[in-house]
Order: sequence, then C-alpha cells, then structure tokens
Amino acid sequence: MTIRLHCFGESGNAYKAALTLTLAGAEWDPVYVDFFNGATRSPEFRALNIMGEVPVMEDGDLVLTQSGVIQDYVSSKTGKLGGRSAAERRDVLRWMFFDNHKVSGVAGPLRFNMNFLPEDKRSAEVNGFLSMRLTSALKVMDAALAGHDWLTGAEPTIADLACCGYLFYPEPFGFDRKAFSNVDRWLDAIAALPGWKHPYDMMPGSPADRA
Repeated sequence: MTIRLHCFGESGNAYKAALTLTLAGAEWDPVYVDFFNGATRSPEFRALNIMGEVPVMEDGDLVLTQSGVIQDYVSSKTGKLGGRSAAERRDVLRWMFFDNHKVSGVAGPLRFNMNFLPEDKRSAEVNGFLSMRLTSALKVMDAALAGHDWLTGAEPTIADLACCGYLFYPEPFGFDRKAFSNVDRWLDAIAALPGWKHPYDMMPGSPADRA
C-alpha cells in the first residue's frame, strides 16, 4: 500500500519526511495541504492531527505526525538511513534532537517571519535573535562536518536529512552557504544522492503558486 504524506512545498519539516521516504525507496504520494489558506486549522485536519501541523503520514491504518517520528518509522520499516549500530542510532537521535531545538526549530520561524509574515508584523529584534541562534547552531554543524562526509557514521542517515530540512530553500533567512564551507559541501553531497529533489519539486505548493 502506498504511503500518503500530507504536506506542502514550503514546509521544511514536511520536506524531511518526504526526502526520507524518497531516499529510502518507499512508495508514497503527496497530499497537498493548503496551509496558507488555513487548511491545518480546519476541523477535518485537526481530526487527523490535533497539533494542526504537517507532515502527517498515513500508512494504511497507521497515522503518524511529527517529522522525526515519521523519519524514524520509515528508516525502521525500510532498514535504510538509520545507522549501522546501536551507537550510531543514538548519535542519529542526538543530531535529530539538536536539529529540532537548534536548527529547524530556529530556521523555520525565522524564514517564515522574514518571507511569509506580513511586513507590518515582522520584528527586526526577533529575527536578529533567531539569526544569531541559527548561526551558532550552523557553526556547530560546520565543525562536526570537518573531515567527515556525514554527521554520523560513514553513510547518510535521517540525521542528515533532518538537519538539512530548511537549508535548501531559496528564500532569504540569514543563511549563506558559502559562510559554512563544510555545510556547503555536505549539502552538495545530499543533493547528489539518487532520488534527491528540491522541496518545491518534491512536494506540491510553492510561493510561485501564490504570486
């Protein structure tokens, strides 16, 4: 049975799940969620995910929410992208938690505030603080990738696919790839993986659709 992923192209968290499904070789179809017109606040969507967020994955009768949970499920189901040992799996989880708190958890609201929030509601002070936090986290990643192809182990894992979730987007959010040479090289390596696609090519929905 084909997995259904409720998603939209602008969501970096949905991209993590979509990229994991794709690179793990799972069969899946996107289900477009019209976030910018309030779809995640509808009673129908809240019945699917009380948190009112994408991604939501349906695999038969199983419904999962939160990108990290979906990534872990796909990795466990396919036997791919999860690390080769118990120690590697713990390190994978370490980087996924780091991403949630320090990378995507900052890059997501920063990108939204700078690009999708009405200009009269944007706060330079808030965005400045978030930019500082994101830069600090990216410095940690850049140092960890010095002399290493991937964040943990000898192969790409869901840790890499979590931490890159927001870093391929073209909208400005204070991230300059060239300022982080190891992160830049790592992103090129992820983009070279068979099956990789840009988020706006992998999932329906993009700013151009609303222009």
